[in-house]
Amino acid sequence: MSEEVYGPERAQRLVALLRALAERIQELDRTGRLLDAAPELQKLLGNARSELFHYEVRITYDTPDVAESRRIVEEATGGGDLSLDDPDDDDPWRGDPQA
Repeated sequence: MSEEVYGPERAQRLVALLRALAERIQELDRTGRLLDAAPELQKLLGNARSELFHYEVRITYDTPDVAESRRIVEEATGGGDLSLDDPDDDDPWRGDPQA
């Protein structure tokens, strides 16, 4: 399972995406083709909007360090699933002693 990570590199790519969008809009405006490029702008705006959404909810993403720690733990435990099915078991992480 791959956890989503929103690190500094992704934030820098968002800034670059927004700057490129702004430059494209200015270029189209200078040449008088702003409205003629509506389909292109819709696509660019959609990409920017999607990435801005991810930036806004980045708090719900793992940091790169947390994602790496999670990967190491899953690898070390064999990807086993901790079961909390037995409400009387105070130590569910120890596994089934009868197994």
